[in-house]
Amino acid sequence: MFSSNDFTMPEHFGDDRWTILHGDVMHIVPHMTRAVFDAVITDPPYASGGASQTAKNRSTTEKYSSLRGDKALPDFDSDQMDQRSWTRWMCEWLQMVRAACKPGAPICLFIDWRQLPSMTDALQWAGWTWRGIAVWDKPSGRPQRGRFRQQAEFIVWGSNGKMPLERNVGCLPGVFRQANPANRIHVTEKPLQLMRDVVQICEPGGRILDPFAGSGTTILAAVQEGYEAVGIELTDAYFQLGTQRVKQALEPQSES
Repeated sequence: MFSSNDFTMPEHFGDDRWTILHGDVMHIVPHMTRAVFDAVITDPPYASGGASQTAKNRSTTEKYSSLRGDKALPDFDSDQMDQRSWTRWMCEWLQMVRAACKPGAPICLFIDWRQLPSMTDALQWAGWTWRGIAVWDKPSGRPQRGRFRQQAEFIVWGSNGKMPLERNVGCLPGVFRQANPANRIHVTEKPLQLMRDVVQICEPGGRILDPFAGSGTTILAAVQEGYEAVGIELTDAYFQLGTQRVKQALEPQSES
């Protein structure tokens, strides 16, 4: 999976079906072998959650969670950038990741309404073909009197160049209706069933990359659906939590 002779393998955990690497996508992906991944499915930091830069500079727990004190979940990195810096950063890692993907590989990126336009720009600047937007409908979205309920996040998706219709993948829905996880271990964790549905954009048996593995939900979903999966996670707390979660969830499968 790595082609650089001078690359030192970072801390990692997994088995022959999955691996999560502890480190920065910007430092790890450039050393990966070209054209080894069949899909990229990830939930990058949104750098959102505030109308001003002061508000965006708050911790991720303050921005995205009502839990405080000893109940607060760990904060995660790379979420305090302004919009221009975030768009530039997105473009840079998206270019690196594209080089590690096979021709035609699909990419799915989660995002909210604030950063949706910037993400579609970054995707295209990085050389991907933008193919559309799917919707994650959250029934428990926060209501506000006199306003539309904030109950949707989005999946910007595209491909590494041409994406033949004869791929061995069925027709996926454009709207996924799943409630937020009840007992989250990550501030912005996505539902496992949602991710099991989304990973099916990849051809059967393919290898999926998640550059922002977080709580390991995408990695776990990919393996449960029969794919290989490689994740990268910068924040130490979530590297530990994510690898432990995937390991514990898959151990019964290994013993059966």
